[in-house]
Amino acid sequence: MALPELDTAQAAPHAPASVRAVRRTRATALPEVRWAALAALAFLVAFPLDLAGAPAWAWGPLYAVCYAAGGWEPALEGLRALRERTLDVDLLMVVAALGAAAIGQYLDGGLLIVIFAVSGALEALATRRTADSVRGLLDLAPATAVRLTGAGAYEETVEATALRPGDTVLVRPGERLPADGTVLSGASDIDRAGITGEPLPAPATPGDEVFAGSLNGTGALRVRVDKDPGDFVVARIVALVEEAGATKAPTQLFVEKIEQRYSVGVVVATLALFGLPVAFGEDLTEALLRAMTFMIVASPCAVVLATMPPLLSAIATAGRHGVLVKSAVVMERLGAVDRVALDKTGTLTEGTPRVTAVRGDATALALAAAAELPSEHPLARAVVAEARARGLRLPEATDFAAEPGKGVRAVVDGHEVRVHRASGTHGDTAVEVLVDGAPAAVLEFSDRLREGAPGAVAALGRLAGTAPTLLTGDNAGAAARVAAETGIDDVRAGLLPHEKAEAVREWERAGAKVLLVGDGVNDAPALAAAHAGVAMGRAGSDLALETADVVVVHDELGAIPAVVALSRRARRLVVQNLVIAGVCIGALVVWDLAGHLPLPLGVAGHEGSTVLVGLNGLRLLREAAWRRAETGRA
Repeated sequence: MALPELDTAQAAPHAPASVRAVRRTRATALPEVRWAALAALAFLVAFPLDLAGAPAWAWGPLYAVCYAAGGWEPALEGLRALRERTLDVDLLMVVAALGAAAIGQYLDGGLLIVIFAVSGALEALATRRTADSVRGLLDLAPATAVRLTGAGAYEETVEATALRPGDTVLVRPGERLPADGTVLSGASDIDRAGITGEPLPAPATPGDEVFAGSLNGTGALRVRVDKDPGDFVVARIVALVEEAGATKAPTQLFVEKIEQRYSVGVVVATLALFGLPVAFGEDLTEALLRAMTFMIVASPCAVVLATMPPLLSAIATAGRHGVLVKSAVVMERLGAVDRVALDKTGTLTEGTPRVTAVRGDATALALAAAAELPSEHPLARAVVAEARARGLRLPEATDFAAEPGKGVRAVVDGHEVRVHRASGTHGDTAVEVLVDGAPAAVLEFSDRLREGAPGAVAALGRLAGTAPTLLTGDNAGAAARVAAETGIDDVRAGLLPHEKAEAVREWERAGAKVLLVGDGVNDAPALAAAHAGVAMGRAGSDLALETADVVVVHDELGAIPAVVALSRRARRLVVQNLVIAGVCIGALVVWDLAGHLPLPLGVAGHEGSTVLVGLNGLRLLREAAWRRAETGRA
C-alpha cells in the first residue's frame, strides 16, 4: 500500500537522534477506527441482552447500529467491485449478514460485521502510523544549512533542499550534518548510528565521507556537498520505505485468496436456486425459502471464523509474552519464512560499548575515568561506568579539554592524563591512556552480545531451514566477532540502508520469504521490503518500530523463534478449521440441493460449525501454546 506524500516543509531543524518526536495520528482520528469501535460497542451491548431474552426493543436498535456502522464501508467496497465487474467477500458478507437478520439470526450477522470492521480498522491504522513515521524520518536532517561563499569568507543560511554538489557548508559542534559530502577541513567525531548502525562515533577528518542526519561532535567541520538533496542517504531511506510499501505484493489471508470464486459461486447458486424452480412453476415462497437457506448455510461465517480465531489467539498469546504482532495477516506470514537476516548493533548486541579489558597499569583506569568524567562521548561513559563498577575512587580533574577526533586531556592528581584512540588491538575499539606523556594502559571496548543471542540464531536457523545471515552497517572486524559468537557464517558488513534492502530484495526475487530483524532507521527499508520484519522494541527507532510487522517489546531475542513457531501452529489450525468448515458447509449445501433442508436445521448446522471452528482456534490462548513454541515445536 502506497504511503501518503510527505511534506518536507514540515521537517524540524533539530530532531532527536532516535526520531521519537513523530507527529503520530491518533487512532480515533481515523474514520475506519471510529466506525469499527461503534459497531463493536453496539454488538457487545446487544449480545448479552439478546441471550438473556430481553425484549426486542432493548437490543434491536443496537444490532441496527452495529450493522449500519460496520457494514456501510464493506457495502461500498462491494458496490465498487460490482462496477468493475467483480465480486468480493465484502459484498457477500453484507448480503449474508442481512440474510441472517432477515430470518432472525441477528447475532450471526452482527458477529460477521464486527469481524470485518475491526480488521479494516487495524489495517488503516497500521498504514497511517507507518506514513507518520516516514514523515518523522525527515526530521533527522536539519531543514537549513550554513553555506560558505566567497572562498569561505561569508556565511549564509539556506534551505537544505537548496544545496547543490560543490557547495561548502559549515557544521558547528553539536549540529546535525545537512548534506552527504566530504570533509574539507576540521576534525570531530561523527555519530552516524541512525544512518549506518555503527554503535560508536567515528572520527571525521579531511577526506572522510559523511552523511546528512549524522550528529557532529565537539569539532567544527567544513564539508563539501557531493550529492543533490534527493540523493542523500536519509532521502533514499524515505524513498525506499515508500517504494516497498507501494510495490510489495499484498499478502492476504488464505480465505481472501479464493474470495472471488467463492463469492461468484454462492451468488450464482443462490440465484439459480431461486430462479429455476420459479421458472418451472414452483411456489415463490418455497423457492425463496430454499434459496435463503442456501445463502445462510453457504455464507462465509464459518470460513472467516476458521481463519481468524487461531491467528488472533496467537497474536494475544504472543502479546502476553512481549511480542506485538500487528495483524492476523502478519501472524500468518511469519510461519512461511524460510530465510532469516539479522542486524548487529542493537539487535544481536545491546548497542552500548563496555570496557572488556584493561591492559597495563590498573590504576590508570581511575585516572582515565576521572579525565573522561566531563565528556559525553559513549566511550567516556563506558570508562567511567567500568571504574565505578570496580569501586575505584575518581580524583578530581581540572583543565579538561576535548580534542575533536582524538580524545580528551585533563590534569588529575597533578598528572597530565590523555585518553586517545589506539589501534592494533584485538577489541572492536581501544583507547590509550597516557600519564605525563608515557603510555600507562590500553582500554579495550566491545558491544556486549544480547543474552540468548546464539540460541535464538540457532533456533531461527532450524525453523527457516537455512543458516541466518548478518547484515550490518558496522565495520567488518566488529561484524566478524559478533558472527563468530552467535554462530553465523554468512556476514555482510559495511552496508548502507539501500544495500541492506537490496540484499533482501535479491533473496525475495529468488523465491525466498525473508524474516528481517533490526532496530535502527537504517534497517527500515529492509524491514519494509522483507516478507516479515521484526523490530527490537526498546532499542528500536520510531521508524523501525512502525515499519516492522512485529515488535519485540522487551528486546528478548528468544521470543522471535517462539513467535515463528506459534505462527506455524496457528497456520495448521487454520487448515484444520477450513476442513471442518468446508465439510459442514458442503454437507448442508448438498442436503439443501438434493433434498429439503429445514431452515431451522440449516441455521443450527451453520451455527454449530461456526462455534466448533471458533473454539478450536481458541486453543492457542492457553499458556501451554507459548511454552510449546519456546521449545521450537511448531
